[in-house]
Amino acid sequence: MAEKILFQDEVVIETKLFKIGQDWEIPIPGFFSIATVRKIDSFDEFTDEECEEFIFLLRKLRKGMREILGVEDVYFFQNEDTNSWFHLWVFPRLNWMKNFGTKIESVRPIMNYSLENMQNEEVFEEVRKYVKIMKEYMN
Repeated sequence: MAEKILFQDEVVIETKLFKIGQDWEIPIPGFFSIATVRKIDSFDEFTDEECEEFIFLLRKLRKGMREILGVEDVYFFQNEDTNSWFHLWVFPRLNWMKNFGTKIESVRPIMNYSLENMQNEEVFEEVRKYVKIMKEYMN
């Protein structure tokens, strides 16, 4: 995976419990993550308040991605065996990704392609545009 932070400040929304932002190392517009502010590893550690806010934020994010950004399909990923605390990736399936297939094993080649071919100002501008649109929608 990439070592440098490409999108450190591309935050969609931050509450007292969660932060939604562009994935910081993969240049794919609309590749968001929702992370807990509190350091935990798993869903089962959520408080009741976190449960309620998480599903509300995730549903609103996904609805905006579909209705405003035109992202018809996404993949959701969350793994507990990571060095960082809880975060759920919301990985958009964009039109250009169709050539990679639609199975889970297509995601790594898509990410690698993005890292090798999409680190340019045109893509970065589209990433920032998606974040701005979703920030306005979420607030």
